[in-house]
Amino acid sequence: MTSSNTGAPVAPTDAAGEPRAAAAATATPDRAKRVLLAAPRGYCAGVDRAVVAVEKALEHYGAPVYVRKEIVHNKFVVETLAARGAVFVDDTDEVPEGARVVFSAHGVSPAVHAAAAARSLQTIDATCPLVTKVHKEAVRFAADDFDILLIGHDGHEEVEGTQGEAPDHIQVVNSPDAVEHIEVRDPERVVWISQTTLSVDETMETVRRLRQKFPHLQDPPSDDICYATQNRQVAVKKLAPECDVVITVGSANSSNSVRLVEVALEAGARSSYRIDTAQEIDPAWLVGATTVGVTSGASVPEILVRDVLDALAGHGFGQVEEVRTATEDLMFSLPRELRADLKAAGNPATTPRREGRRSLDVQPA
Repeated sequence: MTSSNTGAPVAPTDAAGEPRAAAAATATPDRAKRVLLAAPRGYCAGVDRAVVAVEKALEHYGAPVYVRKEIVHNKFVVETLAARGAVFVDDTDEVPEGARVVFSAHGVSPAVHAAAAARSLQTIDATCPLVTKVHKEAVRFAADDFDILLIGHDGHEEVEGTQGEAPDHIQVVNSPDAVEHIEVRDPERVVWISQTTLSVDETMETVRRLRQKFPHLQDPPSDDICYATQNRQVAVKKLAPECDVVITVGSANSSNSVRLVEVALEAGARSSYRIDTAQEIDPAWLVGATTVGVTSGASVPEILVRDVLDALAGHGFGQVEEVRTATEDLMFSLPRELRADLKAAGNPATTPRREGRRSLDVQPA
């Protein structure tokens, strides 16, 4: 799978018109093959919380446990939970009346909560607390009668949920180029907020253009792009200039994973690809390469990264060096509805476990 929107591999050329990966290999023929492994990578606190919420619900209540939409945007995670008894549905009207349903980490609108209540569904709200923060910002700015410019991607579940908090006040701004088409009621009462999983650089470019058009544009009280999205992008920016190839593990509908592919190219990687699993690695990507970067989106379990490292070792990339730019220790409590039932049953666990990682034989870069 590739980073290109057209389905073609992304492999920029040098000034002579030759593939840069091949040129780099020719210039350093004796250089040992290596992998630069990004850190942080993989599960963030919000994903960890949401996945464990479904696992605990299955353990405590038994199957089936219904989940509206994908709990997180990762094919492997969804298939694993489905095999354990989770039933994924597109909307609440597919859930039997009175049954239990988990809302995904991406959040839902007030209309979805109302629809669930109308069917007497027992809900577990696994919305990431950082997404909830953005929802609260939208409600507050709407109450003050601001026009709210939501930087994000139309159709993304997180954007749908946030927009649903104040549909009469919110416009979605899909990209910097979309700014020229934005109109507001009062240019002096306009504020921007954003989807949490965007490219930091592209978001700031959108804000720059919005501020040119609306000089009185107000900022949200704190950064909306989540810490984990930013940390993963920073790590990729650090390793990408040294890489012939960067491989991002993550699903096609994972916004933050797709952004990592783009960030790697923008930061200097010679080519950049996204895969769901190690089986999707094309050996042709590695021809002439000496340095491969590896990262993973915020909804990707570490087991998938280990599989990729094993596959790369089979192609001669056995030397793994970790490129760490931050250490994450944030954890969120499980959803309150689930915590209450676990506590009543004598289970004191209120905080999800941080996903265990096997010790990898890597050296710092």
